[in-house]
Amino acid sequence: MDRTAELKAKIERLQKKKSALLTQSRLLQDFVTLAKSSAKEQILTAILQKTLDLTAELTKAETGSLFLLDPDGVVRDCILTRGPRQAKECLDLTGTVLEGGLAGWVMRNNRIGLITDTEKDDRWLNLPGQPYTVRSAMAVPISRDNELLGILTLLHSQPGVFHQGTADVMEVTAGQLGLALESAKLYSKLNEYSRALDAELEKGKQIQKEFLPRELPHPAGWDIAACFHAARQVSGDFYDAFLLPNGCLAVVVGDVCDKGIGSALFMALIRSLIRVFTGKISLSGVSISAGDRPAAEAMDVEVGTALGAVTLTSEYIAQEHGDQGMFATLCLGIINLETGELAYVNAGHLPLLIIGESGVRAALNVTGPSVGMAPGLKFRSAVARIDPGEILLGYTDGVTEALSPDAALYTQQRFLAFLEKPFSSALELIEGVKTDLFSHVKNAPQSDDITMIAVHRQKPAK
Repeated sequence: MDRTAELKAKIERLQKKKSALLTQSRLLQDFVTLAKSSAKEQILTAILQKTLDLTAELTKAETGSLFLLDPDGVVRDCILTRGPRQAKECLDLTGTVLEGGLAGWVMRNNRIGLITDTEKDDRWLNLPGQPYTVRSAMAVPISRDNELLGILTLLHSQPGVFHQGTADVMEVTAGQLGLALESAKLYSKLNEYSRALDAELEKGKQIQKEFLPRELPHPAGWDIAACFHAARQVSGDFYDAFLLPNGCLAVVVGDVCDKGIGSALFMALIRSLIRVFTGKISLSGVSISAGDRPAAEAMDVEVGTALGAVTLTSEYIAQEHGDQGMFATLCLGIINLETGELAYVNAGHLPLLIIGESGVRAALNVTGPSVGMAPGLKFRSAVARIDPGEILLGYTDGVTEALSPDAALYTQQRFLAFLEKPFSSALELIEGVKTDLFSHVKNAPQSDDITMIAVHRQKPAK
């Protein structure tokens, strides 16, 4: 007989454990489903509701509530079997119940509270205007690693529905509920942080846009176009075009190493330094030159401006921010708008291209190392000429290394082949490359920033 009783007790324990594990399994399945869905923001509320529904089903409860607590014991959320409460309603309810009701008793004693008949137990509080009759009640603490995560309260309109056996089942189940609630709580917090980070990055994206030219110059006899597509919210690519006090046009394209916030900050710094060191300091239409400039036709002036600006920018980055390990490739060109003469420095960047009617006529190759890699770097300048009808094109490696859905590169070869056709304006070239490039990329995620700037010297009117 003792053996029979022992086996019966063992079976009961196993049945309780099975019920608990099944409940946990269903909760975790729902958690995974919700995590994969578009309703991630509501995952915590959904898991709380599911927890309450499953335990009500397990214990035959008619109604119930679930209070989610923060580490200080303050109610963070409140769910009823008939749906979530409004914030004020929840606070009014929990303030009363946690101070003097069954849930408050459980919170203070950290153990299951069982009431077989509410009319005979002073731990039960009948709330004013309560829309349902309660005769059986049970409140269960849900904990994880000794932290009280929440209090589950189950109710029935008839006395004696909940008993010690029900309490035993819920005691075993509570541990499994704790795991599911903790997972949902952590995921909800992570999702909250992720949304906050996305919002900050979006702000950063808008701020970064302000560092790119709002409007490109429109010098007589020339037209300029550019495009910029960041792979992330913020980018390390940049371009610029601005008129100098001596009447020349400065054109810049660059790519800061790495991606993300750090590269975006350095992009803004480098762009600003280039403007300062070329002598372009302007505010509200007022231009201040960094020293008197000789006449625009003196080619050595443009050479000196380009070389000096890149050298000083590199030295500043290396001396002031060298411990960050950040550097950038860039091309700076100074164009004499009267003659088409171009002085440039290519600091480790892809060649600037001069494009004629039948394709690339000249590639302006590297004349020095990347900017900011170390103090004391030496750069060289070089000169070229943009003839009427030709286009100067600067771009970053996000163009040639753009990936298709099957991970095939756009390639330098395809890029150069596309440039063999004639273009009547800078905008036509930029838009044409974009169309061809994105027909290759299709719906593949963008792997790198894509940046181009084109400067077209128009043919004189006949």
